[in-house]
Amino acid sequence: MVEDHHVIEALGKTEVVIENGEVVSIGEPLVEYCPIFDKIDNAKQLDKDFIKWNMEKRIREFGMCTADRVVKMPDMMSFGISEILKTNRELGLIDCVVGVCEGVGTLLITDPEIIQGVGGRVSALVSTTPIPEVIEKVGTENVLNPETADLDPIKGLEMAIEKGFKNIAVTILPSKTVKELREYPSPDYVNVYIFVAHTTNASDEEAQIVFENADVVTACASDKIRDYAEKEEVYYSGSKVPIFAVTEKGREFLDNRLKKIGKPLTIKDYPLNRETHPHPLI
Repeated sequence: MVEDHHVIEALGKTEVVIENGEVVSIGEPLVEYCPIFDKIDNAKQLDKDFIKWNMEKRIREFGMCTADRVVKMPDMMSFGISEILKTNRELGLIDCVVGVCEGVGTLLITDPEIIQGVGGRVSALVSTTPIPEVIEKVGTENVLNPETADLDPIKGLEMAIEKGFKNIAVTILPSKTVKELREYPSPDYVNVYIFVAHTTNASDEEAQIVFENADVVTACASDKIRDYAEKEEVYYSGSKVPIFAVTEKGREFLDNRLKKIGKPLTIKDYPLNRETHPHPLI
């Protein structure tokens, strides 16, 4: 059994396996082009060579999947999920974020810089194993299970409620768990806000669940998320990879971030111009 094993879905929903600080496996990319990585790294094609280079760069730059992991970082994008959460934590509208980090698993985060550092540079975490040094950096008392680094947003929400947090944001991938979070029997004084990321290749059912239960959702390279957003005509921001505000509270969170960085507030400008978006949309 490998003691250090981290599975991440990154760039184009490609499954990447990292063991002992080395990229040991790269799956097949489902998306060929993403304007975000074109802007950041001048990547015209999301192929295996670029993905390996990009993941190795993350390991070098901030110690992803290693004991050297930097957990406090500056903003990565103008308004990604972690940036939105960081700003609203600074404003006091969110008390705590239930998130995930490689080497840690599910954890509770109250420090705005850790919200950004943990969430801003790693895509979807599929599975992970404990890295004691990283657990210590984020605070063992904030980690759901330091022994196993479990990924369990429901138990993370339970832990946040037990610790007395009242305005709790949960980051999650599109799945039936989004509905379970919304229906979780939390006390009346607790508000749960759901932020859905990494929606590429979401199913019709998952898209429906997301728009019926989440507050904020990223478009990523999902055609179904875009279709649903157009049908519902929800507020959004972003011309290439939009972020949709499904609820009024979601819109408030997104607009708060846009105000902070001096960008125009959310709009309802449909249909979307998909020519500038990632391709293929799946």
